[in-house]
Amino acid sequence: MTDFKRTLVTAALPYANGPVHVGHLAGVYVPADIYARYLRLKGEEVLLVGGSDEHGVPIAIKARKEGVAPGDIIDRYHHMIKESFAGLGISFDIYSRTSSSTHRDLASAFFKKLHDEGKFVQRSSMQFYDEQAGQFLPDRYITGTCPHCGNERAYGDQCEACGTSLNATDLIHPLSAITGNAPELKETTHWYLPLDDYEAWLKEWILKEHPEWKPNVYGQCKSWLDSGLQPRAVTRDLDWGIPVPLDGCEGKVLYVWFDAPIGYISATKELTPEWETYWKDPETRIVHFIGKDNIVFHCIIFPAMLKAEGSYNLPDNVPANEFLNLEGEKISTTRDWAIWLHEYLVDFKDKQDVLRYVLAAIAPETKDSDFTWKDFQARNNNELVAIYGNFVNRALVLARKYRDNRVPPRGNVTDRDREMLEEIPGAVERVEAALDAFHFRDALREAMGLARAGNKYLADTEPWKIAGSDPARVNTILNICLQVAANLSALMEPFMPFSSARLREFMRIAPVAWREMGDDAIPAGHLLGEAGLLFEKIDDETIQVQVDRLEEKKQRLATNEQSLAPGKQDVSIDDFASMDMRVGTIISAEKIAKTKKLMKLVVDTGMDRRVIVSGIAEQYAPGDVVGKQVCVLVNLSPRVLKGIESRGMILMAEDADGKLSFVAPDGQVAPGTVVR
Repeated sequence: MTDFKRTLVTAALPYANGPVHVGHLAGVYVPADIYARYLRLKGEEVLLVGGSDEHGVPIAIKARKEGVAPGDIIDRYHHMIKESFAGLGISFDIYSRTSSSTHRDLASAFFKKLHDEGKFVQRSSMQFYDEQAGQFLPDRYITGTCPHCGNERAYGDQCEACGTSLNATDLIHPLSAITGNAPELKETTHWYLPLDDYEAWLKEWILKEHPEWKPNVYGQCKSWLDSGLQPRAVTRDLDWGIPVPLDGCEGKVLYVWFDAPIGYISATKELTPEWETYWKDPETRIVHFIGKDNIVFHCIIFPAMLKAEGSYNLPDNVPANEFLNLEGEKISTTRDWAIWLHEYLVDFKDKQDVLRYVLAAIAPETKDSDFTWKDFQARNNNELVAIYGNFVNRALVLARKYRDNRVPPRGNVTDRDREMLEEIPGAVERVEAALDAFHFRDALREAMGLARAGNKYLADTEPWKIAGSDPARVNTILNICLQVAANLSALMEPFMPFSSARLREFMRIAPVAWREMGDDAIPAGHLLGEAGLLFEKIDDETIQVQVDRLEEKKQRLATNEQSLAPGKQDVSIDDFASMDMRVGTIISAEKIAKTKKLMKLVVDTGMDRRVIVSGIAEQYAPGDVVGKQVCVLVNLSPRVLKGIESRGMILMAEDADGKLSFVAPDGQVAPGTVVR
């Protein structure tokens, strides 16, 4: 395939503020594991490294919301993610974390070297500052109105309603997410990586030297390069992250996009003292497995960092995938529209390979794809059970029944036999070519094609019909079927390692190396083990539980979206304090003629008795409300409704169905009692 002596495979560092879902698996981790396992089977020197990305604003925000330290958040999710990956058989040689001392020291040294060599540009700029909080505000700590769509809850880096990328200064009425105050612009100094200095080199390196990269990767890189690159800050004002290793930089940390990719290097350093061989020896190739949202970071920004540093290898390939959807809708962690790996491993115990198989079969390699539970069930029952599992089981059962559970010798072969035997090296060659090109769907289809061919061969030759009349022929047929099964244990290993291990147990064989595959993978006379089912059917009831769970989520989301009024612009504590809310007692009530909703109330506010017009007449009769204690906004500007001056507002709660309920004290209090 290449002249490289070894391969370093990296898998994108998942963000340690939540669990892993099937979208992450299909886009990054299953393909990365397939590729690493394949290279190991070929006897190549390979490492698969990964870890948790544990710095940055989202973790700080989550910690603030939960009232815990950021370290508590990353510890919780790092261990959950690590255990989930192990449960699915993602064969990391190391799964590290960017909060480790090794990573902190290496990232700091990387920054310091570039700084000392003058590779950064130091700039001062005006950024938002929250005086009350005493800190500069990262983009995600600023909310306001989107200038494009009017969404009042847009963030300083992006409006999630319309998807537009923003600068915090673009927002209308920007507010601090920490205190709710309007921030002020204040000067701050940061260091920038001048990406524009590397633009010409990147065009040469990517566009001319790597035309073999996947079209989605190549195309996105070309679009960025054609648009022109700009300097990008490598530091930011924040209290969570790796401190900038310079004097006088208190309160500044390395920007997470700069810090995180160095995590691949620090993880390798933690794993082996020979780490520089994997990062600096020109005979090592580096392959990054990522999702499409990380293409720019891994193909443009990280290579520019490595080029600036000068001693590291550049990636040989970045086979990024597109996104996986769920039941026709985009996966959303914030809306809980996802299938979480840690939950799947509980609900589908010992069915890790079913998920691996399905995700590899529908991998979003060139465009977004869709996961559905019905398709998951169909692929298990109609492919894994009915084709692969059925072939293996029948071959082993027939060997036990007719040949004392031993591999019989192969006698004369017919054209049909020869055709089947030729399928073995043909399948190996096609799978290898597909994996070398990072076409995992094609590779899996070719591997399953060998099982299909074996199934058809067994059906065509029907050894059970000639067991008594032509034992030599039966020997040949069963020998060939068992050779195919032994080869499948290796050919399927990268995709489904758990079932391959079970198949080897059934056949009582050692792992078959890639170079050992062929028509003599298992010798005649070999004693086989006890046969069992490689896969089992998944019934409708099991799938319906999952479908119902998603439907409940969908209904809950729809209800929440309907019942909750759109979020409004944050207000300061001073704005809130300007509202005078008090407990009042309704003295009298009467419906207002020629209206459906309006009722005239006389309310004792403790300060006076005043008339308030309220829209409650459709749900309350006058006699129902007289004597009730209610909460009143007493300093609302007067307004005239149906010729009646209303001085105040009764506070009500309204549910998704429009039902009104009074906001009231839970016990009798004096009129005029202040509501705080």
